[in-house]
Amino acid sequence: MEERTLKSPSHCTGTDHDYDIHQWDTREGCEVRQILDRVADKWSLLAIAHLERQTLRFSELRRRIEGISQRMLTVTLRQLERDGLVKRTVHPVVPPRVDYELTPLGATLHTTIRALVDWTEHHQEEIAKARSEYDSRLDALEPVS
Repeated sequence: MEERTLKSPSHCTGTDHDYDIHQWDTREGCEVRQILDRVADKWSLLAIAHLERQTLRFSELRRRIEGISQRMLTVTLRQLERDGLVKRTVHPVVPPRVDYELTPLGATLHTTIRALVDWTEHHQEEIAKARSEYDSRLDALEPVS
């Protein structure tokens, strides 16, 4: 089992519209932070995005996710399966064939990811400008040797 992940679900009170972010971030027994860490991790985001509306074999998914190792993809898919976001189907053939697809719950998460990507695409120029201005301010503060 993954470190710091509880075996059975626990519920957090106070995570409604008037929540205190510090409360759910640090309170023992609350899995909100653990779930956010999982679904917001870059490999999970990419796996979920690639599984949108299609079933993929492990090797196909690995080819599509640039930079991921076989071990990291295995770990990521196991965690997503454990959380009920991905379904793993093993076909009894030789050589073994394993397919992965989003569950209905995983598909709802994809909608949220798409909104985040859309926001990023819409604001990327503003963010690039802010970064450039920030870097210029830092450069101006550094002493010249």
